[in-house]
Amino acid sequence: MNSSNTMRAACYEKYGAPEQLEIRRIPIPSYAADEVLVKVHYSTVNRTDCGFLRGQPFILRFFAGLTKPRSTTLGCEFAGEIVKVGQSVHEFKVGDRVCGFKDDDFGFGGHAEYTAMNVNGLIGKIPEHLSFAQVAPALEGAHYALFGIRSARISAGQQILVNGGTGAIGSAAIQIIHSLGAEVTAVCGPAHIETVKQLGAKKVLDFMSEDFTKLKTTFDVVYDAVGKSTFGQCKNILKPHGIYMSTELGPYAQNPFLALYTAKLSKKKVHFPIPENRKTDADYLCELLQTNQYLPLTDRTYTLDEIVDAFHYVESGEKIGNVLLKIS
Repeated sequence: MNSSNTMRAACYEKYGAPEQLEIRRIPIPSYAADEVLVKVHYSTVNRTDCGFLRGQPFILRFFAGLTKPRSTTLGCEFAGEIVKVGQSVHEFKVGDRVCGFKDDDFGFGGHAEYTAMNVNGLIGKIPEHLSFAQVAPALEGAHYALFGIRSARISAGQQILVNGGTGAIGSAAIQIIHSLGAEVTAVCGPAHIETVKQLGAKKVLDFMSEDFTKLKTTFDVVYDAVGKSTFGQCKNILKPHGIYMSTELGPYAQNPFLALYTAKLSKKKVHFPIPENRKTDADYLCELLQTNQYLPLTDRTYTLDEIVDAFHYVESGEKIGNVLLKIS
């Protein structure tokens, strides 16, 4: 195989532990007329990657491959430089610095030296004052957070509680909600209270010493960004027409069903929106980056050769914000 036509990538052939990952040389991906080829400088390792690596929950395999993964290179986030553009692409050019999020049809591909990206997806130009490392985690957690925020129609003056303030989704949600003028109460561990305050939370609760579901305060929206609570536990802290959202399915996969039930039969609602990848969302988040209203929270950085360690760290549950993967 000609080395000039290949790239280094982290690959896996079957579901399992991080040790399934192996650094190999594989062909540089082709790109279509409406795509760009990006030389990846940084990617991330996140809960999405971990779920697809292990094929869990099992229902995921009906889309990703029942007995083995269809996509053998993970990595749904990236930041890098465009090196080739398709003939139908006009809004990007060679040399543009971009960040992106790709999980359509479970294509992934960020854990490699090059990736192809459709310009109609979640891809945006990196603000000049920010580095590849700073923006590599900009779209995955924020994309999920933004979809929930829009589903609940969060607006200025509302009272919002975010559980999991140091996670990739929670830390992005706090900043986006703050930029909208709503007041945020966040929940996190004791070691990170000041960090979460700096993200824009007006009040921060230590989950080790206080159970937020027992608060006397009520909220317009309770957004559980780590999926550790239930609608039943949080009903008492919702306002009469309050909304509960979780990033997880909940016990017995109850949240999607509760969303359907409460939509018609309860004043207090459960929302469980299914995210879509829209170019306008990438533009919106890149504008927040440009105006310094949002910056991803980053924990550790690993190299591509250390990817097994990176996955183990993410699975440990100890990370705050995002874990970076330096590709090139």
